[in-house]
Amino acid sequence: MTRLTVYPDTDPNSVLLDTRDSDRIGSELSAIGVVFERWTASRALAEDADQSAVLKAYEQEVARIMEEGGYRSVDVVRVKPDNPNREELRRKFLAEHTHDDDEVRFFVDGAGAFYLRKEGRVFRVVCERSDLIGVPAGITHWFDTGPAPDFCAIRIFTTPEGWVGHFTGDDIATRFPKFESDTV
Repeated sequence: MTRLTVYPDTDPNSVLLDTRDSDRIGSELSAIGVVFERWTASRALAEDADQSAVLKAYEQEVARIMEEGGYRSVDVVRVKPDNPNREELRRKFLAEHTHDDDEVRFFVDGAGAFYLRKEGRVFRVVCERSDLIGVPAGITHWFDTGPAPDFCAIRIFTTPEGWVGHFTGDDIATRFPKFESDTV
C-alpha cells in the first residue's frame, strides 16, 4: 500500500509523519513541489507486455501529463527479480542524486520507494501500482527497488536523453530504512 514516512534528514529513527492516506500524501508532497496522483492501473496487460503495449494502454493519461508539463519523451522501464543486473541497478538508484529534468513515474505494476530530501527532511514515498509521482528537477533524492525488484513504470521526460543523474556523493541513503523494510 502507498505510504509516506517523513523523517528529519539527520535522524532516520525519528518519524515525523507516517500515513497511507493518499490525500494526505498528495498534500504533503505538493507542499514541497512534488506531484502525486492515484490513477487506475486497471488495463489488461500481459506479464511481458512490451513498451508499445504499455504506452498504448495509458496513452490518454500520458498525453495529459506530457501536455501539462511540456514533456517530450516517454519510455517504459520494467525490472523483474530475475534481472541479472538488479544489484547494479539498485546501487545506482540508491545513490543520492539530482536531475536537470523532472523525474515523472507512473507505476503500471509493482512497487518501489522514492526518498526525497528537502527542507531538512527525508520524505520516503513507497509507490505502488496506480501511483504517479513527479519529482521536480533539482530535488535531491534516491530510489530503492528492493533486493528483488518487481515493477513496471512509465517514465516521462522533458528531454530525449531521459534519466541523467548528478550524484551528490553523500551516503545519506545508507542511513535510512530500505524499501524492503516496508514490505516485511
